[in-house]
Amino acid sequence: MDNARDDRDARAPGLAALAGLVADETRAACLLALLDGRAWTAGELARHAGVAPSTLSGHLGRLVAGGLLAEERQGRHRYVRLAGPRVAQLLEDLAAQVAPRPSARPRTLRAASAGSAMARGRTCYDHLAGRLGIAVTDAFTARGLLSTAGEAPGGSGPTATVSRERAGGFALTGAGLRWFEDRGIPLDRATRRPLARACLDWTERRPHLAGAAGAALCRHALDSGWCVRIGSERAVRVTTAGERALDELLGIEPDALR
Repeated sequence: MDNARDDRDARAPGLAALAGLVADETRAACLLALLDGRAWTAGELARHAGVAPSTLSGHLGRLVAGGLLAEERQGRHRYVRLAGPRVAQLLEDLAAQVAPRPSARPRTLRAASAGSAMARGRTCYDHLAGRLGIAVTDAFTARGLLSTAGEAPGGSGPTATVSRERAGGFALTGAGLRWFEDRGIPLDRATRRPLARACLDWTERRPHLAGAAGAALCRHALDSGWCVRIGSERAVRVTTAGERALDELLGIEPDALR
């Protein structure tokens, strides 16, 4: 029996512990809320999860100890955020496998409006998702800025080496790299994070652009006023300036963003 245990993959205990962290509805609700990429106070998360602050404190302690959350303190306030892009990617991939329950329909007009806004456009950790994210991804692909699995990246010269890796079937082409450079949108190339990664959109059931390129574009869209956050969730709205910019730069018609 001991020999059989010795033959097991050494990662099994760690994987079981990680799964145990997510396998609690309260902790799962907190992790999904933190996919907005921002830091939340413990009190905000307690209200969101519908539990007492004292109850949530133990859950947050386990998530921090397990490496899924990072903790910050400012005065009396305790803030938590996802520990990084790799944690966000894990949660995105898991959540995309879970279809909404048929019985989980909005009970109020406000809830229905919030759900509609999330489906129309939202942030997925640090990149754009929903119909907005899909429209941007389709536009990048149609213009040869993004290649998908099975396609040969275009371009020649140094920029033809498109990304560190073809992560999840996406890669920036040479033209895609120049598109970011020409618009002064910096790409974070100092980490091992892929430049482009396909993230399965849980409302559209299609992949949208993630990775360093997706994060840079989302950050630029918010900083430039192309998009603004609405409500307390992850929903974003494309502004008039954003509609004009996305039409001029990527050929995305305003009607596709509404």
